[in-house]
Amino acid sequence: MKRTPLIKELTAIMGREAVLSRPEDLMLYEYDALSALRTPDAVVFPTTTEQVVRLVKLAADQKTPIVPRGAGTGLSGGAVVTEGGIVISLARMKKILEIDLESQRARVQPGVVNTDLSLAVADGGFYYAPDPSSQKACTIGGNVAENSGGPHTLAYGVTTNHVLGLEVVLPDGEVIRAGGKCWETPGYDLTGLLVGSEGTLGIVTEITVRLMRRPEAVETMVAIYDRVMDATRTVVAITSEGITPAALEMMDGFTLRAVEQATHAGYPMDSAAVLLIEVEGLGEAVSEQARQIEAVCGRNNVRAVRRAKTPDERALFWKGRKNAFGALGRISPNYYVQDGVIPRTRLPEMLEYIEAVGRKYDLRIGNIFHAGDGNLHPLLMFDARDRDQSQRVVKAAQEIMGRCAELGGSITGEHGVGVEKNELMPLIFSEDDLEIQRQIKSLFNPSGLFNPGKVLPTGKMCGEIRVQVGSGA
Repeated sequence: MKRTPLIKELTAIMGREAVLSRPEDLMLYEYDALSALRTPDAVVFPTTTEQVVRLVKLAADQKTPIVPRGAGTGLSGGAVVTEGGIVISLARMKKILEIDLESQRARVQPGVVNTDLSLAVADGGFYYAPDPSSQKACTIGGNVAENSGGPHTLAYGVTTNHVLGLEVVLPDGEVIRAGGKCWETPGYDLTGLLVGSEGTLGIVTEITVRLMRRPEAVETMVAIYDRVMDATRTVVAITSEGITPAALEMMDGFTLRAVEQATHAGYPMDSAAVLLIEVEGLGEAVSEQARQIEAVCGRNNVRAVRRAKTPDERALFWKGRKNAFGALGRISPNYYVQDGVIPRTRLPEMLEYIEAVGRKYDLRIGNIFHAGDGNLHPLLMFDARDRDQSQRVVKAAQEIMGRCAELGGSITGEHGVGVEKNELMPLIFSEDDLEIQRQIKSLFNPSGLFNPGKVLPTGKMCGEIRVQVGSGA
């Protein structure tokens, strides 16, 4: 293959082993866990902030788009290429730079895998709280870009609640630091602005996070229901009682049967829905909360409540939940996972609406979601080889997102906007709101070369392409 001037310059900066340019290599970087749009011109693997700076300055000189990428587990198309250009994979920037258990802080490069940080501090009795279902593969840098959540968001919040400081390379190559080890820093909250900006404002090269001490006691329960509506009403009732579990997850019968067949986690195959509930903290408080939750479940027609008797049984329950997307991939050629948010008090009517949408478009929809904070993940089953099914899936997904907005919710809770939902942003933002966001983006990224086509509306709908490879993570 003839090497272009761009590839030669990238190789001069990075070395031959850190640059991919062959078509068969580039194909692996044209998609994430949601979709594929087009192939990048090159993929590079920096290991230092200085290399990222040199790459950014070269791209600026060449007027070449840049797409930062973590592990490619994203579910909104945030790491896919829309206009060609260079993918900067941060996977090799995977050093844990500092662990300060006394201050309950850690400083890491963006390529550190989420679970690896918790493993690194486990012997000291600490962990990193944000826990996306893909945490064994996803990187902390990717989590920062998308402001990822996870099952324990209800009690501990999403990524932004655990990020205290960032080192960021701006589109002109300038390196800035926002925040630090302290909870609060004077001035504008640049850290909060940058978390969740999906690589459109800068490339994160270093992250300071807070660590949490492992709780003294944990109780994990599975509440089993013969009716979906009873399970959703239980969610509302638990939070109405003033109880805040560490996690409150729900799976409908269709989903849990697929999960059980794949993972043998111990979920009952004949139930209509289950709630996976976890409480943690001091031993006495955990025991009392678990008792209160069982009582609430009993008042809402629960068939049975099972408590995990051992750490292994608890891990198995969670294995089932966290491998649910993959389990559904065993029974459907493709599925399109949504990420809407509604007030949890509207869960019963929202699930009825999703069921009606499935009937309208003749689609099977499984439901698995973070019930405690109203973060829905309906999974729309389809075959991407069938053009009609693909079109119906996109229409159904847009109607579900529209209903979330009508109920006072959001079009995303933790997966980000990317190219999947940027044209849906007007559902929750006025034109004035969007204009302010455009102005902020233009201050950081005036050339528009950093992750173009993401987050804000472009007027270009390409929904059918977005779900061609929509088989989840």
